[in-house]
Amino acid sequence: MSKWMVAAKRADFGAIAEKYGISPVLARIIRNRDVVGEEEIGRFLHATRRDLYDPLLLKDMEKAVRILLEKIAKGRRIRIIGDYDIDGVCAAYILYRGLTECGAEADTAIPHRIRDGYGLNETLIQEAFDAGIDTVVTCDNGIAAAPQIDFANSLGMTVVVTDHHEVPYEEEGGIRRYRLPNAAAVVDARQEACTYPFPEICGAVVAYKLCLALLAQKQGCSWQEVMESELGLELLEFAAFATIGDVMELKGENRIIVKSGLALMAETRNPGLKALMDVTGVDAAHIKPYTIGFVLGPCLNATGRLDTADNALALFMARDRTEAAALAGNLKAMNDSRKELTQKGVEAAIRQIEEGDISSDRVLVVFLPDVHESLAGIIAGRIREKYCKPAFVLTRAEDGAKGSGRSIEAFHMYDEMTKCKELFTKYGGHKLAAGLSLPEENIEPLRQALNANCSLTEEDFEEKVLIDVPMPMRYASPDFIEELNLLEPFGNGNPKPQFAQKDVHFLSGHILGANKNVAKYTVADADGGRYELIYFGDIGAFDAYLAGRFGQAAAAQLYRGHGQGIMLSVVYYPEINEFRGNRSIQMVMKYYQ
Repeated sequence: MSKWMVAAKRADFGAIAEKYGISPVLARIIRNRDVVGEEEIGRFLHATRRDLYDPLLLKDMEKAVRILLEKIAKGRRIRIIGDYDIDGVCAAYILYRGLTECGAEADTAIPHRIRDGYGLNETLIQEAFDAGIDTVVTCDNGIAAAPQIDFANSLGMTVVVTDHHEVPYEEEGGIRRYRLPNAAAVVDARQEACTYPFPEICGAVVAYKLCLALLAQKQGCSWQEVMESELGLELLEFAAFATIGDVMELKGENRIIVKSGLALMAETRNPGLKALMDVTGVDAAHIKPYTIGFVLGPCLNATGRLDTADNALALFMARDRTEAAALAGNLKAMNDSRKELTQKGVEAAIRQIEEGDISSDRVLVVFLPDVHESLAGIIAGRIREKYCKPAFVLTRAEDGAKGSGRSIEAFHMYDEMTKCKELFTKYGGHKLAAGLSLPEENIEPLRQALNANCSLTEEDFEEKVLIDVPMPMRYASPDFIEELNLLEPFGNGNPKPQFAQKDVHFLSGHILGANKNVAKYTVADADGGRYELIYFGDIGAFDAYLAGRFGQAAAAQLYRGHGQGIMLSVVYYPEINEFRGNRSIQMVMKYYQ
C-alpha cells in the first residue's frame, strides 16, 4: 500500500530560477530537498571539493594529530582497527595510507565478524599489546568501547578514536548523560561538544579528514593542498565510496564528497578498485551511486560476511594488476554465493512472519538459527522493504544470538533499543540500523518489549510516494532532462525527482530482457502525444493489477498491441535512452494507480 503526496513546500520559484539560470521546475525540486537560502542553493548547484569543511573543526582533531605525529616521531608502532563493512574497510585503508605517508610504522586489523564481533574487544587489544603495538587508532568504531579502551589504558597503550556512530548514553528522568570513552582523543562529530557544521559523515570521511589534517601538519602546507595531491585525490575516492556504501544521506558535505569522488573514480588511481570494476563489468566513465551501492559495494561486504574483510582491504592495498585481478575475482565469486544464501534467508523469514503469530507486530523480530549471522542485516533490510516495518533478524551464535536491525523513518532504532538495553549483551547503531547480541532466551522478551514500547501508527507503515511536480510528459524535453543532471548524484537523502501524470492511456506493451524482467509500453496523453514508458518493477504484479482492474482480456490485448480502455495515473522519471547511436526520450514508470 502506498500513499501518493505532492510536495507543497513554498518559495518564489520564478525568482530562484531567474537568479540561478534554471527552470522553475528545477527550483521547485531543490526546495523540496530543503535547500533554501542563497548560499545553500549556490552550494547545491555549484559546490566543489574546495567547499569541504576544515578538518580542524572536528573536536579533538588537533589533539589526535599532535598525538599521532609525536608517536611517529618516536617510532612507536600504530595499529589501525577498523570494521568488516564497506565503511570500516575504506576507513582503515585511508588511515593506513595517510599514516604511512607520514612515516608511521603502522598496520591494520579488521575484526572477524563471527570470532570478534563488531568493533574493539579485549582480545584485539591484547593481541595488539602482545605484538608490541603502542597506539591503537579506531575507525568506524570505538565510540561505544569504553571498557575495552579502559583495558588498553591499563596496559599503558594509547587509543585514538575516530568514529561516526551515536555516543552511548544513560537516561534518567528524561535527561541523557552521554558516556564518552576515556581515549587520548575522540574524533566523532556526533559527540555533544563537537560543533562541526555537518555531523552526518561516515567513518571513512572522519578518517579522511584526519589524514588531511595529519599530512598538512607533517608537510607544512594547507589541508586543501593535501586534498589536491595524488594521494589526497585517491583517498577522496574511498571517502565517497564509503559514504554511498554506508547509505549516508547525500546532502551537504556528503553530496560534495560523492560528486567529486565519482568523477575521480572514472580514472581511479587505485589498481584494486579498477580491477573490481573490470571483473563486475562496470563502466567507470558512467559510475553512479547505484553502481557502488548494488554492484561494487556488495562484493566488499560479502567477504566480510562469509570470510574475512582482510580480503577487501588487501584488494585496495594491491599495487600489482595481476594480484588485484585475482583478489577482485574472488570477491565477486563470494558475492555471487552470498546472493543465493540471502535469498534463501529472506524466504525463510517471510514464512516465519506469515505462518507464525508475529505478522501483526509493529516491530518484526525474526529468529533464523541456521542462517549465517553475517546475512542478518541484508535480510532485515529486505523484510523492512517488504512490510514497511522495523525489522530485526537474529541468528544463532556461539554465545547466544546475534543479529541486525533495519528501520523505517518513524522509528529510531538505537533509542528504542536503549529502552530495553538490559536484554542485550551488546548493542549499538543509529536511527535506521543497529547490531545486537543477546542470550537466546531474551529473543521473545525483546520482541514483546519493542512492541510494547512502540508508538508507531498505521500511517507510519504506508509507503509514502512523494511527487515533486505533477507534470505532463510532453514537458520532458531533452534540455529539461539535461538540466536534471544538476541534481546528481542521486541517492539516500537526494532521491531522483518524481513526476506524475493522470489519465495515461496504455496502447501496447512487450516484455524485454533475457530474464523477461523489463516491460516497455507505448502510452498516450489526452492530447494524443505518444511516449515510450519503461518499467523495471514487478511485472507480474502489474499484470495482475491490470487484469483485476480492467479484465483479463484487456490486459492480454495490451501485449498484442491493441490496448483499449487501460488508463492509469503514473509516477515517472524522464531520461535519455541511448541505443546503437540513437538517442530518444523514455519515461521510467516508478508507481501506478
